[in-house]
Amino acid sequence: GAEEPGMEAEAPELPLGCGGGAGSPAAGRSPEGEERREPSQASVSNGGGEDGGRELVELKVIWNKNKYDVKFCLDSTGAELKQKIHSLTGLPPAMQKVMFKGLLPEEKTLREIKVTNGAKIMVVGSTINDVLAVNTPKEAAQQEVKAEENKKEPLCRQKQHRKVLDKGKPDDVMPSVKGVQERLPTVPLSGMYNKSGGKVRLTFKLEQDQLWIGTKERTEKLPMGSIKNVVSEPIEGHEDYHMMAFQLGPTEASYYWVYWVPTQYVDAIKDTVLGKWQYF
Repeated sequence: GAEEPGMEAEAPELPLGCGGGAGSPAAGRSPEGEERREPSQASVSNGGGEDGGRELVELKVIWNKNKYDVKFCLDSTGAELKQKIHSLTGLPPAMQKVMFKGLLPEEKTLREIKVTNGAKIMVVGSTINDVLAVNTPKEAAQQEVKAEENKKEPLCRQKQHRKVLDKGKPDDVMPSVKGVQERLPTVPLSGMYNKSGGKVRLTFKLEQDQLWIGTKERTEKLPMGSIKNVVSEPIEGHEDYHMMAFQLGPTEASYYWVYWVPTQYVDAIKDTVLGKWQYF
C-alpha cells in the first residue's frame, strides 16, 4: 500500500472563472514542482451549463406581477438581457422598459453598471397581443361615438326649429357679411325671429352689464351673469345667418332661441354675453 517512487498525488479540482479552461494535472504546479493555487473567483455559477464557465449573476426579473429567477453572464449587455427577457415573457425588446437603478443602458454590460447577485430587474411593457386587446375595443368605441355624432341631426333640421325657419327670412332682416367678424353695432340687432315666430331685437347695454331682449309685447332685461352659455349654428342653406340660443337655466326649456342672426356678429355676441365685451 505504500506509494511507489515517482508517483504524484492527484491535483485538487479548481473553480472555473469567466473564460477559464479545464487545465491538465500539471496545470496546478509551478515549474519547481511546488503546488500553486489560482485565486478564487467571486462568481455565481450554474455548474457550467450553456454559459460554460462564464461569470454569472443571479437576477430576479419582475414583470406584470410575474417573477423570474435568472442566471445571466455579468459581461453581457443590457440589449442581450432584453433578448433573454423576451424569451421568458414574450415581450419584444422594443416594447420593454428595463430598470435597474434607473433605465438600463443597452450598450453597457451588467458588470459596468454594477449589477450584483440577487439584484431586482424591473420590466415595464405590454405584449403586442395585450396592446391589440386594449386598443381594439377603444377604437371601436371611438368609431361608435363618431357614428353617433354623424347621425346627430343639425339643429336647423329639428322639427321645433323648422316651424320658424320655414317662414323664411324676415323682410327686415339685417344684411350679413360672410367670412367677416365685426364689433357689435351701436344700434339694437333687429329683424330676427324668436321661437314663437315673433319679431325680436337684441340690445346690449354694456354700461349696465345687461342684455335686453325686446318683442312687440315686452322687453326682458337680463343681467349678463344670468346667461350660462350661448349656443349657435349656421342655418343650412343660409350659412351667412345663424340660429342662436341664450341659456338661462339648467334645462332645454330655459334656452331663449333667436333666428336669422347675421354671421358677422355671432362671435361678438358670444364674447359680450360671456364677459369679454371689453375687447369689442
